[in-house]
Amino acid sequence: MKIFSVSAKNILGALAAVATSLLVASSAQAQLRIEISGVGSIQIPVAIAAFADEGLAPQQITAIIKDDLTRSGYFKIIDAGMVINETTPVNFDSWKARGADALVVGSVQKLADGRFDVRYKLLDTVKSSTLSGQSLATAPTATRLTAHKIADDIYEKLLGVRGVFATRIAYVTKSGSQYKLEIADADGEGTQDALRSNEPIISPAWSPDGTKVAYVSFEAKKPVVYVQNLITRARTVVANYKGSNSAPAWSPDGNKLAVSLSRDGLTQIYTVNADGSGLQRLTNTSGIDTEPQFSADGQYIYFLSDRSGGPQIYRMSSSGGDVKRMTFNGGYNISPRISPDGKTLAYISRPDGRSFQLYVMDLASGQNQRLSDTTKDESPSFSPNGKYIMYATESGRRGTLAVVSVDGRVKQKLTIQAGDVREPTWGPFMK
Repeated sequence: MKIFSVSAKNILGALAAVATSLLVASSAQAQLRIEISGVGSIQIPVAIAAFADEGLAPQQITAIIKDDLTRSGYFKIIDAGMVINETTPVNFDSWKARGADALVVGSVQKLADGRFDVRYKLLDTVKSSTLSGQSLATAPTATRLTAHKIADDIYEKLLGVRGVFATRIAYVTKSGSQYKLEIADADGEGTQDALRSNEPIISPAWSPDGTKVAYVSFEAKKPVVYVQNLITRARTVVANYKGSNSAPAWSPDGNKLAVSLSRDGLTQIYTVNADGSGLQRLTNTSGIDTEPQFSADGQYIYFLSDRSGGPQIYRMSSSGGDVKRMTFNGGYNISPRISPDGKTLAYISRPDGRSFQLYVMDLASGQNQRLSDTTKDESPSFSPNGKYIMYATESGRRGTLAVVSVDGRVKQKLTIQAGDVREPTWGPFMK
């Protein structure tokens, strides 16, 4: 039997992979720490002034905005060195002389009901005009989210692409004998436990509306696919058949999941309704088919198969059939992920027979590009704007998460102080 992947997502030895790849992580030290390297092909100089009266709020708005924009790799932050609210007249020429193409100003006011009114403006110093402005009524517990939303607005207005600072991520950690599925903001803050278990948890996948996560748990002493509502915490068993139940992936409408099941022998791909009903088999081969992923338009499912003799990535219609092989560069290509615009395929390749590295393929030209300089990569996940990919890797024998821009220029490493972190998945845009 062929072993497809070092990834814990691999159904062939998933329990062993998770058990050996996750080390102890103290809950008190579970905050992700981010290290940034590289910059984007462009860097827009943005001056950010301290918001007037932001000390009234539980979080420092301007600090969060600065951190977000810096982390993106596409902005050069200029510290304004002063407080400027959104109503203060601005001398655009003086800011241009300081090298700023844009200026961010704002204020915080406490409302009678205990909320905060966070106001901000984004000014174009080159054209001496206002690019954007918002007034956001914010609960004290949502101050950080409001700052992320402002950073998203700045990112979109200056780059023409929606920002992802207000999105969330999910990943798996282990502390002693306890596994945890954790949810956090995209910057690693605001960590919450979605599930704790004494058995491995693998393959988390966000629902398209961001309210649920599908995953595989071994708490029944075998891999079973669950869907958990993150609001009510209610769980639904989606697939608990004979043998292995693994690799859940949501359809774009959130009504179905594609899963890999060995109920009828070799592992094949099925679809099932989100409530566990309506099981349908899509592949029927003499090989192993696994790791399905829907395209964003729902027309296709990308998947991993050894039908050609070695693990390669294929595409079929979402109802099965019309199968097309997608990867030919090298003899070992696994873990397909398709970008939100359907133009780019991310995957893990083993080009030298030893290293597992993150690659992307431009589907129009068929050209491949290696994005990572690490050697034990797994579990890639696109950001919802398609501009970044998060994946798991190793550094100093510890599991870490990494983020890289799709052009390979901007790189981040996310670590936990006292343990390993694995199985990342990037959540959708929130409404």
